[in-house]
Amino acid sequence: MTLSLYIARRFLASFAVVLGVFFGIMLLIDTIDQLRGLNQSDAGLLSALQLAALNVPESLYRILPLIIILAAIALFMALARSSELVVVRAAGRSGLRFLIAPVLTALACGLVAVAVLNPLVAATIKLHDSAQARIANAGASVLSVTANGLWLRQGDAGGQTVIQAERSNADGTELLGVTFLLMDETGLPAARIEARQAILAPGAWQLTGAKRWDLTSTNPEQTAERLADGTTIPSDLTREGIRDSFGSPSAIPFWSLPEYIAGLERAGFSARNHQVWFQMELAQPLLLAAMVLVAAGFTMRHARFGRTGILVLLAVLSGFAIFFLRNFAQVLGENGQIPVALAAWAPPVAATMMALGLLLHLEDG
Repeated sequence: MTLSLYIARRFLASFAVVLGVFFGIMLLIDTIDQLRGLNQSDAGLLSALQLAALNVPESLYRILPLIIILAAIALFMALARSSELVVVRAAGRSGLRFLIAPVLTALACGLVAVAVLNPLVAATIKLHDSAQARIANAGASVLSVTANGLWLRQGDAGGQTVIQAERSNADGTELLGVTFLLMDETGLPAARIEARQAILAPGAWQLTGAKRWDLTSTNPEQTAERLADGTTIPSDLTREGIRDSFGSPSAIPFWSLPEYIAGLERAGFSARNHQVWFQMELAQPLLLAAMVLVAAGFTMRHARFGRTGILVLLAVLSGFAIFFLRNFAQVLGENGQIPVALAAWAPPVAATMMALGLLLHLEDG
């Protein structure tokens, strides 16, 4: 137990060092990139640093498997140089028993990352988008999916319009059971329009089965009027703008994803991207453990055997190959080319099996 705790502590220390190095490098690069993007506004270095600090956690979270494999390589190389691996084997502990501590530590890191870091990263993404929109004076088009259906907001110089629909097609350009609440320049409700159907055309919503109430009158129902089919409401929304309003699935906290997916499906949207992301998050701990096993397969050997540089390079390349295979499987899953579960679980399971096969071969040899 003492030896296992020692190895786990060394692995966590190595992980913290690698994570800190990556954080510093990425913060510097992102700050420079933010400064380049804010050169048209009055924002300075402090604003760029704030945006970079909010953006870096998402980038670090995405490359967490690569950070884990680099930390594992650093751990095994340090143990090999200090001959601690030789001492452990001389004490009668096999290589596979030795790996229990770092593998369990990687699994624990994965569980903490999914349960705790994922919601924190989602919060920083929203804060980053809000801060960026505030600095750049971005537009006011917003989309939200709740238990009550689909909500949209569009805005122009004449005021805001809030849109609520019971259902929608896959890209949000055809709304059913839709209500438009038109605001004036002061933000007060000016009119309400209910329609059986609204279809997004270039520059406007085309209404079918619509009725309009003037909310500025003393008796809106008395002055209500039926609108002819084909009546339009000006809009600056586009198909691409509505699609992009969903944002990345990583912006949704892990614990809120099942409810959000259910809301998307109730509103008539495809939730496949979010389903793939949810399953990939569930598979994250196994992927991190696989990265430790891959690193061990190449670098858990005594330094006197030579070819250390080549083996380290092979371990890093293998980690990158698994990482890109995972991303490729994610794309295939999101496009519907392969099942969601296969896209999320096949890369970590395959990596684990291959690494265990390599370790068993080396131990047997």
